[in-house]
Amino acid sequence: MALTAAVLKPALERWAARLKAVAPELNELDGALGDGDLGATLAKCAANVEGILPDLPDDLSGAFRACALACSKASGSSFGTLLAVAFQCAAKESANRSELPWRELPALLESIIRTLAARGGAQLGDKTVLDALEAARLSLATLDDPKAQHLAACKAVSAAIEEFRNRPNRTGRARMFGERSIGLADPGMVALWHMLESLRQ
Repeated sequence: MALTAAVLKPALERWAARLKAVAPELNELDGALGDGDLGATLAKCAANVEGILPDLPDDLSGAFRACALACSKASGSSFGTLLAVAFQCAAKESANRSELPWRELPALLESIIRTLAARGGAQLGDKTVLDALEAARLSLATLDDPKAQHLAACKAVSAAIEEFRNRPNRTGRARMFGERSIGLADPGMVALWHMLESLRQ
């Protein structure tokens, strides 16, 4: 078994439903450190992705590319743009392939982290979603079973949220709040946790 467009489609349905459901929570978290529109932006991304699911391409790269385009059409916070970039990176990494073995997910995440860092300017340790992605990547290093990977990634991201809670945000709009961000969970990390949780079958 591997990641294919057929496997991705129902996962995206759950992903979209979860993001729309938790939009108020994410808006509230983001409001403490930013514009308070993270949930609204991700809900728009989710609605756009839902709209393309009936015609989602059968090839994995095409499916990721369609998601990237859908997210790019959602105006709002920079997180929406980063989400589109992540999908586009996944499309590039899966080009000309009908499936992606689960054991290759860490390499895919590494590429996404590198691409997002270059696009957004954040670095590991800045208390952003990149730190949560890196925690997820590391948790998958020796796993190739999707259920075990999902459990490990969710636990790793949850732990990263708590680890960074008592650190200041060092990039993005949240950095302007300096010490005030200490003790608060990073909204982007929490958003990623919800995304991962939604993939549970």
